[in-house]
Amino acid sequence: MPNALADSEAVKAETQTAALPEIARRMLEASLIDRAEAEALSISARQANRAFHLEAIMQNAVPSTRACELAAAEFGLPFVDLHSFDTDQAPQDLVAPELMERHRLLPLYLNRQCLYVAVKDPGEHGGWESVRFNTGLKVSPVLAEPEKLDRLLAKLVGTDDSGLSLSEIVNQAGLDETDPLDEPDGDHAGNYLETDTPIVRLVNKVLHDAIRDHASDIHIEPYEQLTRIRFRIDGVLQEAINPPAHLTPKIVARLKIMTRLDIAERRVPQDGRMKLRLAHDRDVDFRLSTMPTVFGEKVVIRILDSSEANLDLENLGMDETQIGLYRDAISRPHGMVLISGPTGSGKTVSLYSALNALNTVQRNISSAEDPVEIYLPGINQVNINEKTGLTFARVLRAFLRQDPDVLMVGEIRDPETAEIGVKAAQTGHLVLSTVHTNDAPSSLIRLVNMGVAPFNVVSSVNLVMAQRLARKLCPHCREPQEASADLLKRAGFDERQLDTLQLYRAHDAGCGHCNRGYRGRTGVFEAMPMTDTLGDMLLRGASSVELAAQASREGVATLRESGLAKAAAGVTSLGEIERVTAL
Repeated sequence: MPNALADSEAVKAETQTAALPEIARRMLEASLIDRAEAEALSISARQANRAFHLEAIMQNAVPSTRACELAAAEFGLPFVDLHSFDTDQAPQDLVAPELMERHRLLPLYLNRQCLYVAVKDPGEHGGWESVRFNTGLKVSPVLAEPEKLDRLLAKLVGTDDSGLSLSEIVNQAGLDETDPLDEPDGDHAGNYLETDTPIVRLVNKVLHDAIRDHASDIHIEPYEQLTRIRFRIDGVLQEAINPPAHLTPKIVARLKIMTRLDIAERRVPQDGRMKLRLAHDRDVDFRLSTMPTVFGEKVVIRILDSSEANLDLENLGMDETQIGLYRDAISRPHGMVLISGPTGSGKTVSLYSALNALNTVQRNISSAEDPVEIYLPGINQVNINEKTGLTFARVLRAFLRQDPDVLMVGEIRDPETAEIGVKAAQTGHLVLSTVHTNDAPSSLIRLVNMGVAPFNVVSSVNLVMAQRLARKLCPHCREPQEASADLLKRAGFDERQLDTLQLYRAHDAGCGHCNRGYRGRTGVFEAMPMTDTLGDMLLRGASSVELAAQASREGVATLRESGLAKAAAGVTSLGEIERVTAL
């Protein structure tokens, strides 16, 4: 009988061992864990949907190197120690940073047509299959230790190296009621990465996720029960995470430390800036604004990532007529070029693209901005600081004493700046600037309302261009859209277009290449040159409506007409054009 019981126990033990993953049996055979530990790790790994060797590493049950060596042997893959790997040796520009961050993989080297990629879970085929699809190369995975891989990814693409999601970090921060706030050393705010507390990791993760998702702004909004954190991606706010309300003061305090603001002052708005080093050759600037609200301080962070800017005029989204007018206006030796539109409509990038095209050794180019968003070698750029009296008007006067050829004024917002800018345009200088108006004709009226004499406006302005930014449809998942003839005619399409018109809409769920069916943005423009007829009408006191009607007769496409042309070409959707051109 005892022998029967012993045999039964042996069979049971053998069955339980057989039910374990192969990697668990390898660890058992190597005496790294016992059977009870193997079973517990197997259960927790399944619950977390995580590979067994990664679960063993996370729970400190098996040394990281040994666990990865066994996993590599199981999958028949090479194992690489990334301790001394230099990220400068990694193949550049083959794999997008967001793809590396999303799948936690790192390209190591390229041998002919085979790209070797370090991964921490060889069972996750989706990552390196995506690399193969996007590069067209043969991909050979190599297993690496997760901690070392995450550290190198953080160095290369600027991702948070904790490997945790925002939700997991929020949970850690919510449980730590005594989280310290250590002020970073030195002049570079990137030193804050050296601290390691839940709140610091939470703020780091929010900043890095926003950069990874190509957000332009981060909104941190306190309410009674929670804090809402949203990213503005492609011009639309999207919710990222909702930490509990008691974390709001800590998050705001951490951001104030990074931007060197007064932590104790919560009653008045404050403005600050910081620079974050993401990689050895990539810095990102942040502009922060705080505002006291009922439940605490709201923070809005503008992300100024100059590496994301494409300053080629051909990539702005203008049609052939519009880009011809723009090139002609900026190639003149004097006069004014105005770009109008609301905040976030891409005016600054359009101006920088013009400066980039004009930037030669033969020209002295100066710009006054609030703040400088993109640094261009060869351009003398000045940050406006109204607190110290460094206003647009004062800087513009100083520019005129420094033998300029081209002047860029970030915004004409007061009569003095408008007057000086117009006079500069009349005295042999090319002046580029922006105004906040809805369309091109309104910009001329805006200058007149600022006190500039109509005859000075007529003699100085070369071109007025209004613009908006519309999200582009993802070419991989866009879907045909059916629309009735009445709807299309009400939208503004010509009846003659309807028979051959094919519109597309965004896929609701999106795909791996996009953000909810959209990927990137393109400009929608209204380019209105100053003609003799428009000049005469302005001198006679014509309204913006009358100027718009005349511009239309002269062949100037309105914002809506330009947008509809992009929708008809399948670049964007009709709904997106309705959103950005609803004047």
